[in-house]
Amino acid sequence: MKLILRSLLQIKHSSKFILAVLVICLIIRLLPYFAPVRAADIAQNQLAMQFSDRNGLPLGTLLTRDQEHTSVVPLNQVSPQFIHAILAAEDGSFYHHGALDMKAVIRASKEAIHAKRIVSGASTITMQLSRMLDPVPRSFSGKLQEIWLSWRLTAGMNKDEILSAYINRLPMGGNIYGVEAAAQTYFSIPASELNLAQASLLAAIPNNPTYFNPYEHWERLKQRQKYVLNRMVQEKYISGANAARTQTEKVVFQSRPRGIIAAPHFLFWLANQIPATSLEKQGWGDKSVIRTTINRPLQQFVEAQVQQVISSLAANNVHDAAALVIDNHTGEVLAYVGSPDYFNQAKLGRNDGVQALRQPGSTLKPFVYELALEKGLIRPNTILADVPARYAIPGARLYSPTDYTERFLGPVRVRIALANSLNVPAVRVLEKVGVQTFLERLHQLGFENLNQTPEHYGLGLTLGSGEVSLWELARAYVTMARLGESIPLVSTFSDSPIQNPSCTESASNMRCNIQNSTTIWQLITNILSDNHARATAFGVNSVLNLPFPVAVKTGTSSNFRDTWTVGFTTDYTVATWVGNFNGEPMRQVSGVTGAAPLWNRIMLHLHEHQEPAAFPPPKGLIQLPICAISGLRPTSDCTSVVQEYFYPEDKIAYKGNNQFNLPPEYNEWLAKQQQSSLVSTNLRILSPHNGDLFLLYPGEETKQKLEFKLAVNKSAPVEWWLNGEKLDTNSANSLFWNLRPGKWTLEARSGEMNDKVSFQVELANIKPTRRGFSISNSQVKGNHP
Repeated sequence: MKLILRSLLQIKHSSKFILAVLVICLIIRLLPYFAPVRAADIAQNQLAMQFSDRNGLPLGTLLTRDQEHTSVVPLNQVSPQFIHAILAAEDGSFYHHGALDMKAVIRASKEAIHAKRIVSGASTITMQLSRMLDPVPRSFSGKLQEIWLSWRLTAGMNKDEILSAYINRLPMGGNIYGVEAAAQTYFSIPASELNLAQASLLAAIPNNPTYFNPYEHWERLKQRQKYVLNRMVQEKYISGANAARTQTEKVVFQSRPRGIIAAPHFLFWLANQIPATSLEKQGWGDKSVIRTTINRPLQQFVEAQVQQVISSLAANNVHDAAALVIDNHTGEVLAYVGSPDYFNQAKLGRNDGVQALRQPGSTLKPFVYELALEKGLIRPNTILADVPARYAIPGARLYSPTDYTERFLGPVRVRIALANSLNVPAVRVLEKVGVQTFLERLHQLGFENLNQTPEHYGLGLTLGSGEVSLWELARAYVTMARLGESIPLVSTFSDSPIQNPSCTESASNMRCNIQNSTTIWQLITNILSDNHARATAFGVNSVLNLPFPVAVKTGTSSNFRDTWTVGFTTDYTVATWVGNFNGEPMRQVSGVTGAAPLWNRIMLHLHEHQEPAAFPPPKGLIQLPICAISGLRPTSDCTSVVQEYFYPEDKIAYKGNNQFNLPPEYNEWLAKQQQSSLVSTNLRILSPHNGDLFLLYPGEETKQKLEFKLAVNKSAPVEWWLNGEKLDTNSANSLFWNLRPGKWTLEARSGEMNDKVSFQVELANIKPTRRGFSISNSQVKGNHP
């Protein structure tokens, strides 16, 4: 090198200098193409792995990180029958020639000249290996590259090393590569145990894996097996009688050519989390079994439910779904389903809906309300304005959030706004919190994929303008279920070679635990588990209403491309997604009709034998009756009285001034309400509201009355019907009815017009503090609940 540099210095002032530099650069660049290829250079480092569920039941075998079934085994652990079969079929003179088999080349050339077409090939095993390592076009220049790499392989490796590398890379159909993976997948045995019939069939596949697919083209494969056996006779590996007997021997292939029993998406995802060096250091080889946290019976149940729900929604242009089940106490992943069918490539089955990034709709809303409560920006009894609002966004048009009903409800409580997923109140709350502050909280909760600037997301962040994964959502809701205590999601047990990560700290100076106020997390849980609070959007008896305490939130992304349902009991968190991997919108499907039925089935199954414990009430808060419209103490003109939580320090204000006047921001909304009532030509039941719940107190049975009130612009006779029975009354627009326990359907009829609402009356366990107390939820559903 010193001599070269000295020579360059001597000629640096001449044109020869430039030429010399170019020649040296060319030589340096071409050196790798002249160097011999050694076995270590092409070693397959992705060791085979076997997985079991938490109880030792097998989940799958021999998986690699690139979603291919591959197992690397030494040559001495392969059945001699297969070695003889593959040599006879592909390169009978392998051990007697170099990179090229010149006899075969001459023979193939003569046959091609005589027949005027290619009759037989002359590729050696070494040349086939070079194509596996570096696929090139089937052209003259490509053939030259193939031959050159074959010479380099021959220069750096002995015959056994070349053959070992070859049989461990053989394409054996679908995503199965190598003789060991094929033996395990097709016959559930190691390659060392292959008999002659099995070996000759496997040796027949690599010639054209698709054409000789054993499940689709059995007769073709048998014909190719006959060729392999005849070649083995010619090479004197077996006798003719043995070949004839083997040809008729019955061989049974496994019914599912996958090597996976359950949780394929989970296994491939997990394989990518385990460093190869970790396996090697701990002595994990091809006999290893990695014990996961998956519960196989539960996993298979969830897989079946995903397929059934998708089948039931096919008419609505719904094709894909995903689900995740977490143990709240340990963070262990119990079930993980990424798509309805991993093995259906035509329907994008390999896409992993658990890890895919999609818009989460309204599922982030609980966290902005929690943060606002934590910072004292809103109170549990705050009344929020669900009225038209416009926000000036730099460089964009005015942002005017609406609900998909395009209706505004005016004053609403925090409980009703969150439970019914109203958009405008959620945006107003985020405006108080600040997008930057909320984004930092989301990072703290583990949403590392929300990595854009606050300006990028804007106020739409609370409505799902970012993209998150089902995994991230489940982890955040586990934190909610644990009242702000974050724990990592665990996928393997401690005796497995994967280090489960600690709490996510995507933002600087963030703590793993978000325990600023356990009481606030309890309050959010209380709201999300309040069936009556969400009754207007979802009804009292929707799929979200389970026979045990459960907190749940749904979400639907813009244009109905994604539906979500995430919820938890004290024991489990279940997160589900239903949509289309190709981005097509669904038809007439929202969170409650898409992902919620799947969530419902899984939750019922988890608690089939034991109900979960009740959620603890918000610690340190007190309940007081309020007027649902004003949020103040009930007065004689209050038509809807509810119980709500208060901070103890707010009790003084509660007892004080009770005047409620709507501020100017309600003017536009009020004007539209008045205009709407003037132009209406239909009758409408004003009281009770659909979904209302009324409490009938002991000793008050004859005193508690409910007013049935009607709005109608025509002076025509009105009939009132209750549970299908006509009420004996001549009152036109109003009457009073004594409360009786039960579920009631009230209908008003006037000519061809009618209106109908449902409500419920339950017996209370305590005496009232105020006569006429009731729980009423009369708000309209929010956008994408």
